[in-house]
Amino acid sequence: MAGDNVALVAGHFCSGSSIPAANVYAESNLVMISPASTSPVLTDQRAGPNIYRVCGRDDKQGEVAGAYLAEHFGDKNIAIIDDKTAYGRGLANEVKKALNAAGVQEVFRESITAGEKDYSALVSKLKLAGVDALFLGGYHTEAGLILRQMRDQDMDTVLMGGDALVTQEYWSITGPAGEGTVMTFSPDPRRNPAAADVVKRLKAQGIEPEGYLLYTYAAIQAWAEAAEKAGTTDAPAVVAALNDATIKSVIGDFQFNDKGDPSLPPYAVYRWSNGAYAQIDQAPDGTPAD
Repeated sequence: MAGDNVALVAGHFCSGSSIPAANVYAESNLVMISPASTSPVLTDQRAGPNIYRVCGRDDKQGEVAGAYLAEHFGDKNIAIIDDKTAYGRGLANEVKKALNAAGVQEVFRESITAGEKDYSALVSKLKLAGVDALFLGGYHTEAGLILRQMRDQDMDTVLMGGDALVTQEYWSITGPAGEGTVMTFSPDPRRNPAAADVVKRLKAQGIEPEGYLLYTYAAIQAWAEAAEKAGTTDAPAVVAALNDATIKSVIGDFQFNDKGDPSLPPYAVYRWSNGAYAQIDQAPDGTPAD
C-alpha cells in the first residue's frame, strides 16, 4: 500500500496489526484511520501525525468493565485471562487495574494461547477456583470456545469480554450457550440518528451494520470530509484538515485530539440474548441506556 501511495488506510482491525503498520504508514506519509484498534499504545506512542482512530481506548473500556464486575460480582469469585495479544493483554490489565481500585481482588489471573481448540485444562482450573465471573481479554473465537467448554463442565460462570465479542460470529460459535454473555462496546452506532439513512440502505442490501462496520464507514467519512476541505488528497493537507475539523459522521460529530483519538461518548455494557446483543448500561455512571 505504501508502494502504491494509497490515499487512506481504513484499518487495521486489531491493535497487534495497527501498531507496527502505523510505523510504515507514518514513514510513508500515508493517512491511517483505524476503526477498531483500541490499545492506548497506538496513539500514546503515536508513530506520526497521520495516524488516527475513530474508536475508543482500552484504558477507558477497562474502567467500565472493571466497574461493572465490581458492582455485580464484587462479593463473588472473579477470574481474568488474556490471549497474550496487544489488545487482549492490554484490556485485561486495564480491567484488573479498575477492579482492584474498586477494592475487589480477582482469584485467578492467567494467559492463554490464541488459536488453540482445547481449553479444558484452563476450564478445570476455573471450576476448581469456583469462578463466578470470567473476564476474557481476547477475541470472539477463543471466548466462544472457552464458554462452550465451561458449559460442558456444568459451569454457569458468566463470561464478560470487550468489544471483540460484538460480532454475530460469537453467537455462531456459542449457540444458546452464549446467552447472558456481557461485553463492553461504544454506544451502539446503529441507534445514532446520524446513521439512520446508512443503516436503512445497508439493511436493504441484507447487511446488518453490526460491530465496527459503521466505524469503518466513519473513518472513510472523516478522510473524505478532510480531503474535500483541503481540496486535495495529499496527506499533509488532509492531516491539517483532520486536525482542524469537526467531523460529521454516522457515529456522531467529533474532533480528533492531539493524539489522534476522537471525542466520542464513553463505553457501554451489552448483553447477548437470543442471538442478538443489546445495550444494558451506559458507562461510566451506570445510568440505564433504555
